[in-house]
Amino acid sequence: MPHAHAFGAFHPTRRGLLQAALGGVGGLSLPNLLRAQDAGRGNRAKSVILLWMAGGPSQIDTLDPKPDRPPENRGPFGVTRTRLPGVLVCEHLPKLAAQLDRYTVIRSVDCRHSNHEPNTVMQTANLLAEPRTNPEARHYPAVGSLVAKFRGPNRPDVPATAAFMRSRSHLAFGGYLGRQYDPFLANTAAKLPVYDLVGKDTGRVSDGGLFELPTDVPADRLTDRRALLGTFDRLRADIDRTGAMDGFDKYGRQALGMLTGGRVRAALDLNHEPAATRDRYGKHLWCQQALLARRLVEAGVSFVTLDLSYHTASGTWDTHGDNIPPYGGISKGLGPLLPLFDHLITTLVADLEQRGLLDQTLVLAMGEFGRTPQLGTQGSTDGRNHWPYVMSMLLAGGGLRHAQVIGSSDKDGGQIATRPVSPGDLAATVYRHFGVPLDATYTDASGRVLNLLPHGGEPVRELF
Repeated sequence: MPHAHAFGAFHPTRRGLLQAALGGVGGLSLPNLLRAQDAGRGNRAKSVILLWMAGGPSQIDTLDPKPDRPPENRGPFGVTRTRLPGVLVCEHLPKLAAQLDRYTVIRSVDCRHSNHEPNTVMQTANLLAEPRTNPEARHYPAVGSLVAKFRGPNRPDVPATAAFMRSRSHLAFGGYLGRQYDPFLANTAAKLPVYDLVGKDTGRVSDGGLFELPTDVPADRLTDRRALLGTFDRLRADIDRTGAMDGFDKYGRQALGMLTGGRVRAALDLNHEPAATRDRYGKHLWCQQALLARRLVEAGVSFVTLDLSYHTASGTWDTHGDNIPPYGGISKGLGPLLPLFDHLITTLVADLEQRGLLDQTLVLAMGEFGRTPQLGTQGSTDGRNHWPYVMSMLLAGGGLRHAQVIGSSDKDGGQIATRPVSPGDLAATVYRHFGVPLDATYTDASGRVLNLLPHGGEPVRELF
């Protein structure tokens, strides 16, 4: 069942448009965050792009290879040298290897409480956010949603947080903060190639018609406050009463401007991008989404998540084995993903740098956990099972100190050897990037006071 986000009830009708405008647009609690913008923050524009590798990529077959180990441990791939002396990565990441001095690799992320479907522990920094064991887990807000609440967007006429979502179970949402802090689902408003569950381009393109106004409601009428208030009064009885609608004042009019002004719509239209840039990213769905993520950041969105998956279940990076369709194992499953990811992340980072956006845009690439050090799971000979004891990830940009590897795993890549990094540490790093106080609190619907970092955490000191 689709999640009821701020645009969940948006249909090409007058009611749908008004409800979307007044109910909140992906991280803008429409009058509250617009008031916050009006008050001013004095912070330089900052953003995050999260490349979410749904399913859990293998650390050994990507960023933490073990070339001297036996084949059943090291896996089928070779290695390549990088720009960082003595640092090796998988042979299928040659572009990343050549540019690794722009990145940080963390090889010691502790994911011991994380699971997937939903993938919420690492995206919330809440160790209790595991819905398979905790019914309350779905209420814990995403880091991006907390950024939306405590900082807001970089411009008042765009959402604070946005996502390209393949499956509801792959992302965390606003939870206790309210659905006005859910990410704006950018894929519903962009024309993108449609891929099937195993990554085949169907040749079709999504309609991306979220912002198309119904023909019977011209844009100039939407700016007629008197007519709008009349319609608003008729709708009041059946619009939700959760606090998303706090009054129709100047901030409500600003919200309508968000819909009629066209900044987000323009950002999600690749026809506005030079052909040379579109060609550089390429025609693949994920690469086009990466380009749109850059455009959203440029437009003022603070936090953008890309759900890098074809499959709507556990995720395309869930490489249990070739006899476990549709994910495949390491060779046939992970193998085709790595050159694509290599192109996507290096193109995105280089483009951000070329456009002067990299210092204020922090790029993170990660999944929900790593994978077993030994090949052969669930009856396969070439897959790896879930392994929450250690994960590798990438960071770039954000004005942070890069060209380094943080932490290490043991000899077979199965346990953290040095410098554990927790989900709270990663979240604290993001909050420090945005200038959000680490001791901030918020209240849920029942009035409970909750901590921004419920299990603690410190910014990764090596990055600052």
